[in-house]
Amino acid sequence: QVQLVESGGGLVQAGGSARLSCAVSGRPSSISVMGWFRQAPGKERGFLAGIGWNTGRTYYADSVEGRFTISRDNAKNTVYLQMNSLKPEDTAAYYCAADRTWYGREASEYEDWGQGAQVTVSS
Repeated sequence: QVQLVESGGGLVQAGGSARLSCAVSGRPSSISVMGWFRQAPGKERGFLAGIGWNTGRTYYADSVEGRFTISRDNAKNTVYLQMNSLKPEDTAAYYCAADRTWYGREASEYEDWGQGAQVTVSS
């Protein structure tokens, strides 16, 4: 069992940047991959980026690669999502999640979730 607490987000103008943080507590040694997802109203929760907790390997959805960067600081038990060149269509609730088994791209493959952080991009 791990607990994930998100911080950051808020209102950002189009073209701007924001950074989300996800603090991990509990048993982080059980984590294989940390991922970021987002969900807009009426839409399914979609994968954005993942990072191997131990390896540092990163992988991204095509829609955000080149704009979003996932990173982690194991000493601080924290995962970050740096978001640049934000667009109005990026407006959504953003969630961090932990996968204890493998490198996943589906929400159903992740076991533990943060509470969500709203990011609103104005035009």
